[in-house]
Amino acid sequence: MKELVEFIAKSLVDKPEEVTVNEVEGERSIIIELKVDPEDMGKIIGKQGRIAKAIRTVVKAAATKDNKRVVVEILQ
Repeated sequence: MKELVEFIAKSLVDKPEEVTVNEVEGERSIIIELKVDPEDMGKIIGKQGRIAKAIRTVVKAAATKDNKRVVVEILQ
């Protein structure tokens, strides 16, 4: 999951070297923390949150085969 989020985020932003992804795994869920440069926040979130929602949807679909719940948090 971490690699998937990192690949998507680096493809969208102007400063891919500033993208960091942390994965915190629990018993039944995974929390993925995505940090990008403040100037790139708009590109990750998108208009009305559409890109952020799409990222979450793709990650959630990839996680269903592992029977895990995934939460993607976008941090500054």
